Amino acid sequence: MMGEAKTQITPVDPADFIASVEPERRRDEALVLDALFRRVTGEVPKMWGPSMIGYGEYRTTYASGRDVHWMRIGFSPRKARLSLYLMGGYCDALTGKHRDELLARLGRHSTGASCLYVNKLADIDMAVLEEIAAADWATMARLYP
Repeated sequence: MMGEAKTQITPVDPADFIASVEPERRRDEALVLDALFRRVTGEVPKMWGPSMIGYGEYRTTYASGRDVHWMRIGFSPRKARLSLYLMGGYCDALTGKHRDELLARLGRHSTGASCLYVNKLADIDMAVLEEIAAADWATMARLYP
């Protein structure tokens, strides 16, 4: 078994973290994302490391033998941009294909393997983001019941 991931759940209250986010615009966006993810997931969030807010969690072992304990969905209100962690499209090709169609309608963004980066929420269609989050959440529930 390989070592634990560096990023672990912490006892910090996500509401306290959000209240400390600067600048104010980013803090306001974090509140909007928190409300959206709570609505989609029905979960109470937990802090993962110093700056990531996660909803739900799952465990799996990769083919490499690496054990993973991670959030099902989440975000980080970073200064430069918002990082959204959407695991469903990363873990499932069909969800990924559907996500590509939704991303075409989302607005200004960039992507990483399992991340969606947004400079500001005003740049994107929030209804499309909610569709993406809901599809990812459903996929993770199916893959990791």
